[in-house]
Amino acid sequence: MEKKRPALTTFSDDENAFRDAVRSFAESEIKPIRNKMDDESKMDRTLVKKLFEMGLMGIESPEKYGGAASTFTMACIAVEELARVDGSVSVLCDVQNTLVTNAFLKWGSESIKDKYMPQLAAQKVGAYALSESGSGSDAFALKTRAQDAGDFYEITGNKLWITNGNEADIFIVFANIDPTKGYKGITAFVIERGMSGFTVGKKEDKLGIRASSTCELLFEKCKVPKSNVLGEVGKGYKVAIETLNEGRIGIGAQMIGIAQGAYEAALGYIKTREQFGKSIAQFQGVQFQLSQMRIQLEAAKLMVYNSARLKDSGLDFIKEAAMAKYYASICSEKICSMAIDMFGGNGFTKEYPVEKFYRDAKIGQIYEGTSNMQLQTIAKMELGI
Repeated sequence: MEKKRPALTTFSDDENAFRDAVRSFAESEIKPIRNKMDDESKMDRTLVKKLFEMGLMGIESPEKYGGAASTFTMACIAVEELARVDGSVSVLCDVQNTLVTNAFLKWGSESIKDKYMPQLAAQKVGAYALSESGSGSDAFALKTRAQDAGDFYEITGNKLWITNGNEADIFIVFANIDPTKGYKGITAFVIERGMSGFTVGKKEDKLGIRASSTCELLFEKCKVPKSNVLGEVGKGYKVAIETLNEGRIGIGAQMIGIAQGAYEAALGYIKTREQFGKSIAQFQGVQFQLSQMRIQLEAAKLMVYNSARLKDSGLDFIKEAAMAKYYASICSEKICSMAIDMFGGNGFTKEYPVEKFYRDAKIGQIYEGTSNMQLQTIAKMELGI
């Protein structure tokens, strides 16, 4: 009989035990199918079910909703350890916890929480739909409209680059109920798969995190009950800003996880690869590269977990989150690139894992706020403008 894997609640606040459990899960359940998912550009549905069974999809959700009632820091640990094996699975878990669950926790009415949070903790994947073709970094330039139709709103428009689009059943969608008010007309809605007028469109064919579905969402007079407004009407911009500030720490955790996976692969390889009669690990040039990788990785980890603990403590963390995401994503790409260098020609092939880590790392500088947007946030806060 297969031994049942312990759920997150088993570990309470023991971060080391939890980290070990998630690492074991990633090694045994994700690693054997990682390449298949990447090649097929498709998330394994059975694996998603196992993420729920492990308790990894409701880490911060209160126990009354079926969650683990744990901390944001624990969510970051899970994201990091999953990314150490596969960035695609990591971002699925990350969006569920740091964006969707956090938005429901902070902005949801009691009726919305009672209806949706148990589903999100137990079985249903969530997605966060803000971006459009004309609103990326300028998030509030969105064109999706919400028309008041009496007992409900009618949503019309398109969303692009929506993570978890294929897997999700519950979507947080941003639309403007009054464009004359600019960003103060933006409102967040909870939309379910299957609602009339809502269709999930094409899945993007991407460079990295290929098993993670990135999809277009289509709305044509999609009828949404007024009770499904998340937060207040016209305050969707606050939901978006504050949730994304938290989500950036999660992306930082994903990036250090990817970098850790690449670093460990390189460390193992240089000990066994021989040239000129000895392992390449004995060459000073390789040792210096390895040391640089380790220093950058440790610095990025400190920044990510510093911002996570500030968030958990209820302290200001916006600048620290921006710095953590910026630095972790830059370091991750560099560490993964150096790992390929250490593998030589082998590193450029799909037979070894580092080329995938490299492809997966690139997205960290783009989604949930580009590197330039993080630099702008940091500068504005430093200058007080």
